[in-house]
Amino acid sequence: MTVPSSPQDTQQRMERLEREVDAARRISHALFQHLNVEDLVKQALHIALEVVDGQAGCVLLANPDKKELVFYHTIGDKAPTPGVGFPWDKGIAGSVYQTGDPIVTGDVKHDQRHFSVIDETTGYDTHDMIALPLKSWEGAPIGVLEVMNKKKEGELNKDDVAILTIISAFTAIAIEEARLFEEAKLAEVVRVLGDIGHDVKNLLMPVLCGASLLKTEVNEFFGRIPEIDVQKAKASHEMCLEVIQMLDRNAHRIQDRVKEIADCVKGVISPPRFSTCKISVVIASVLDTLKYPSEEKGITLSSEGLETLPDIEADSDRLFNAFYNLVNNAIAEVPKGGSISVRGTCDSTKAGLMIAVVDTGRGMPAEIRESLFTIKTISKKAGGTGLGTKIVKDVIDAHGGTITVESEVGLGTTFHIHLPLQPPKRTTS
Repeated sequence: MTVPSSPQDTQQRMERLEREVDAARRISHALFQHLNVEDLVKQALHIALEVVDGQAGCVLLANPDKKELVFYHTIGDKAPTPGVGFPWDKGIAGSVYQTGDPIVTGDVKHDQRHFSVIDETTGYDTHDMIALPLKSWEGAPIGVLEVMNKKKEGELNKDDVAILTIISAFTAIAIEEARLFEEAKLAEVVRVLGDIGHDVKNLLMPVLCGASLLKTEVNEFFGRIPEIDVQKAKASHEMCLEVIQMLDRNAHRIQDRVKEIADCVKGVISPPRFSTCKISVVIASVLDTLKYPSEEKGITLSSEGLETLPDIEADSDRLFNAFYNLVNNAIAEVPKGGSISVRGTCDSTKAGLMIAVVDTGRGMPAEIRESLFTIKTISKKAGGTGLGTKIVKDVIDAHGGTITVESEVGLGTTFHIHLPLQPPKRTTS
């Protein structure tokens, strides 16, 4: 026999339904008002905290490459820094991500699944918590939404789950929609890059042919100069051949990079080609290529300690691209009379090389320094894309190395790079 609901129970259910409807209305409105996924997630988290009277909350997104849950957006005192991650099988969030089921706990300290490291790191004291999965349209987990510590008396409970489920579903839709939009933009960029790469390849052919013809013409011309001008002619001849060689060498490098673009458009990404490599030769080639641009600006390029370094197993072409980007970027920042130096030593274990690229340039403020090596890096150069340092980071990562930066405004910049003598072993699936 069904027990009739009391007026008080009926009133509470009505209030809960009204809150659910209001939450759905507000999150729907936010979904259509904001185009930026970060704003959408921020708004959704604010709504979640308001409707259940939560003190703090966060949205964590999965990083499949590192098998981590990463804090994407956080609200509350002593909140974890966005970008910080932890293993995706740890904690209550890890359990929710792995199972796809929400978890409600009144006291996390008595829950064996609680990952206390986060609280210990931030100094935040979590009591009660609700964690819900964020799922793609296909049902695959993409992250977790967490709400912590009810502000007033009582604790977060199962009655709050229905409201938060609505919000988490809309949040997941917003994230998935943004990802699809980014993928569509990337597909269009790749298509355009393919067209550009094809044109650049065709445009380079006359350059290569012209360099070859110019070399022949220069050799014939200097061969006809009278004996009295032999010394002067020899120096001029050598400089002309050096410039022609530089044109030819770098035109071929551009061709190789364009081929990489074409391969990427076709879905073929070439792994690094590791072979025995002398870092001194790579750096010498970089400095030689950038000699004329640096001389025009009155900047001194130099290297130190590289000749005595042991050989490493590396992709010399990709290392060239990395160091070229670092030195070329530095030239734009160093004033006349300044210098750029590439210095090398063995690390303390003798298992790797420590390379420092040091300049006497203007240095960089914190906001630029902190965005380096990411797709959100900020370029100060007119017409700059900001992708140079991200390319550098990708190359160093491919070699199993690390890169860090020291820089202060007015005090120059130093990039510290560690490269192991042997690259990481590639795993085959």
